[in-house]
Amino acid sequence: MLWTMDKTVALTGERRHRHKGGAVAPLFIAPELAPQIQFGPTALAAAIARTATLRHAPPELLAHLAASALSEAQVLLADGPGFALSSLIGALGDTEQTHFASRMGAGITDLYMNALDYSWRDNAACLSGKLDPHADFLYSGGSALGHGVVLAEARGSFAATVSDAKMAREAERKYLRQVRPYIGATSPHGQVIHGYSIAFGSRPGTSDAVLRLSQTRRPQPKPNKSVPSVPSSPSFDQVPTTMALATHRSNFILMDALPVADWIDWVQGTRDIPEDHAPVSFLQFNYAGRSFLASADALMPYRMPHLWFDELHDYPFWRHRWEPRWASGVPSLHSFVMEEKAATAFLGALTAMIRFGPRERPVMLELPTNDIAGFASGSAEIGIRSAREDYDYALFRDGLALLAGPPSRRLTGIRTWHPKEGLT
Repeated sequence: MLWTMDKTVALTGERRHRHKGGAVAPLFIAPELAPQIQFGPTALAAAIARTATLRHAPPELLAHLAASALSEAQVLLADGPGFALSSLIGALGDTEQTHFASRMGAGITDLYMNALDYSWRDNAACLSGKLDPHADFLYSGGSALGHGVVLAEARGSFAATVSDAKMAREAERKYLRQVRPYIGATSPHGQVIHGYSIAFGSRPGTSDAVLRLSQTRRPQPKPNKSVPSVPSSPSFDQVPTTMALATHRSNFILMDALPVADWIDWVQGTRDIPEDHAPVSFLQFNYAGRSFLASADALMPYRMPHLWFDELHDYPFWRHRWEPRWASGVPSLHSFVMEEKAATAFLGALTAMIRFGPRERPVMLELPTNDIAGFASGSAEIGIRSAREDYDYALFRDGLALLAGPPSRRLTGIRTWHPKEGLT
């Protein structure tokens, strides 16, 4: 049975660690920590899939990992207001339970980092080509704009020995070993200026969870030093191009627009130029007061350009794919989509890079950011599910969204991306 009720996980404590040496990026002010995060199954499933696809591997493999991450997040948690594991967790072997806990820890970390206004992400493996232990993810955006990037380590545990004290020790241990050594280091996206270690745990058979955090201690800003304003308008970020490419590679893989990921790999210099120069089609539709784009290839088994939207909704494949429902009434399938402004801005920038070639890649890209939707931080949005009424989706700051069900029947158009001509 699928769980449907929103979960609230409170931050049970934090510890700040002094950095050895001088202060890194002294004008950077770390955001105030969120006292709790609230999320439903759609937001958690999306966050787990986002982190599972954030690595340098073939797009086809990552698409498979995303599908398995979605299903795990749906069925391995129990319903109800508290955080509790499903009884099905006991049917998994020790290795599988450990793997699921790790995925869950990564998903909770991604939700929490978005709650702190960080928008852009990459795997932290780029920090070291050796076997030296390092944290999991790098983030940019929010208060880090114009300063550098922040490092985040994710830890998840579903052991019978989980306690607040143990997770506090785990967050501290991971910080000291895998985060603090890299504060001040240089990454492909800029200097690492701050770090977090987030440890999440829950004991099987209980209905609560522990969330502990360690982070870099920073000196208090001096009153006579002003913090530089964020460049561009409040709704746009000046993003390191390398970070934007890593983020949207994951996003378009999740959307099943794999040719876009192939072109991103070429722009990054990790593969030969794609042989397939065919355009990629996106379906345009409105949902929850926003305009989104969905990959046509994700919704149809093959291209059917002769069908208009009303015909598409009545097409046998469409009914076969979307009409089944679980007994609980929750859609059995989800679809990743992207907010149209975010997709348009990035695909336009990607086309420009394809035209000029990888050697002429700009250092920064100006890309829009969104407010989060479908999950909340703090205590201002208790009851987010009832407030959304008929809408069940999760929207992240980079524009990626996961819909719990098919796109709206009221599709408004088709947009086509040509690698060298742009989005039309």
